[in-house]
Amino acid sequence: MRLPPALLLLSLPGCLSIRGPESVWGRERESLSVQCHYDSGWETSKKWWCRGAWWASCRILVETQGLEREEKGARVSIKDNQRNRSFTVTMQELRPDDADTYWCGIENPGANLGTQIKVTVGPREAALAVVGSQVSRKTNTSHLASSSRPYRRTHYVLLVFLKVPFLLGLVGAVLWLEEHQRDPAEQQGQPIYANLSCGLLTKDTPV
Repeated sequence: MRLPPALLLLSLPGCLSIRGPESVWGRERESLSVQCHYDSGWETSKKWWCRGAWWASCRILVETQGLEREEKGARVSIKDNQRNRSFTVTMQELRPDDADTYWCGIENPGANLGTQIKVTVGPREAALAVVGSQVSRKTNTSHLASSSRPYRRTHYVLLVFLKVPFLLGLVGAVLWLEEHQRDPAEQQGQPIYANLSCGLLTKDTPV
């Protein structure tokens, strides 16, 4: 289906009344769903999904009839949810040549509304490779976490049996040195007091 030329000239791409993702990615031979949202007041208007780099000349693939009933086209369907003010487009059995520029659109008597969406289709093998790399990263992370646990246990054992006794021995050595340095002073002072005492006793004793 195509829009009448008169309406094509009045189209408004990128209007804020309708919004959608800038780009989406799907796997080859699988399905891809795109959801577009619109403002209040457009619930009963027709919505469509069209393909083409230029908004004014894009080709409509499927469109609603202003109802919530699902409409289907060739490997594509569209369904409006007027309560949530959004409509969902589902592309099925994706092929590499489905990659293109698409538009979510709303029919408006004054000027049609639309927002551009870039669709990319990747090969299934590449998708599986991405998933595999993610699993590999998770496995490596868990392996590193588990391998660090024995190291922590070994460090704890060394701390208890080697480092603690060493620190205790070091403290004991420091205390011994302080005690050893204090003893000579005390030993030198003792004879002085002893001599003084002996002198006083000798002086006071009558002959």
